[in-house]
Amino acid sequence: MSDTNAYFNVDHTFNAYLEPWPTDLPLATESELMAMLPVGLQLISQVKALEASCLVQLRHLDDEAKSVVDYLKLQSKKIDLVLQHVIEQQQQQGECYKGVSFGGSGLRLVSPTVIDKQHYKVTLHIREELVSILCIAHVDTITEQDDGLYRIDLSFSQIIEADVEQLVKASLSVQQKQLRQRKQRNHQS
Repeated sequence: MSDTNAYFNVDHTFNAYLEPWPTDLPLATESELMAMLPVGLQLISQVKALEASCLVQLRHLDDEAKSVVDYLKLQSKKIDLVLQHVIEQQQQQGECYKGVSFGGSGLRLVSPTVIDKQHYKVTLHIREELVSILCIAHVDTITEQDDGLYRIDLSFSQIIEADVEQLVKASLSVQQKQLRQRKQRNHQS
């Protein structure tokens, strides 16, 4: 993605599974990427799309419907949790890395070893935000840190547009929670 499409990243831990993209193949298109989604990711993607569509319609209801909306959000969250659990139990392809920040344009991982600067098929799981996506990302920079680990910055080369929206919403949600926690700590001091 170009700098004109840059989104801010938020610090948060998550799991990312990287599998090198074959150098002799062109990058997958968005429709090809969607066809590569495992069943669990397809389900969670469809559920998120349906939920987003319904919530837009429900926002136009009056205050009396607020309890119905809250109940439906709770039901949706329960479904998301079950799907997330199912996905986490499935065998993941690729090597697992610890993610330390993410946003709508890319992610940052830490690793005890250097990886090649190339494209990777990335399966990303942000448990607390109920986000699981599949994308293709390119390693932009690798920096050795003082602790001996390597900071690996990747930018998305191919990602489903709805997944960008999920990541942006998740990054805003994480940032909001972090600000609340900081505010609470400042009040307790």
